Amino acid sequence: MAQPFFRMPTPVSIAARSSSITNSFINAIIPAVVPTEAEVLEALGVLGIDPENVCCAYCGDGATEWDHLRPLVVKQKPTGYISEIGNLIPACGRCNQSKGNKSWRSWIESNAPRSPKRRGIPNLADRIAHIEAYERWREPVPLDFASVIEPDIWAKHWENWERVLAEMRESQKLAAKIRVQLKSWHST
Repeated sequence: MAQPFFRMPTPVSIAARSSSITNSFINAIIPAVVPTEAEVLEALGVLGIDPENVCCAYCGDGATEWDHLRPLVVKQKPTGYISEIGNLIPACGRCNQSKGNKSWRSWIESNAPRSPKRRGIPNLADRIAHIEAYERWREPVPLDFASVIEPDIWAKHWENWERVLAEMRESQKLAAKIRVQLKSWHST
């Protein structure tokens, strides 16, 4: 009998990584507009964050990254938002990973694992008010990628994506066969 502190690793599924592949296909084409130092300082000011001690706008822990306030990918398609100061907000890894591509407001007030509400973060209403002010400060306009990119190139990009996902599904089937053969080898 296994000990309560021991748990076998879960086998990896190649096909289960399709969302990572989709995100890669979209993030690879997302434009990035690097902000000036003045823009970063203004953004932090709107959020009520001390530039000498940049913290997560969602929970107040130390910021380790800048999160896309509005997601770049929803339902396997680009939303049109890009990496620009109006769509970036300082965040800790815990909040950024928990939020994922959800709406910041529905997430922050939800009981999602590691959400600020669920963690009992104090002054949550103040944090929400600062983020709302941030949204009013500089509202990014989504870009319609398909209207900017040559249609043949745009179509080819998505054909490549579909081909990679199809290869992943085929690879998963092959991996399952290999696992069966290895299991029979181990039981001999």
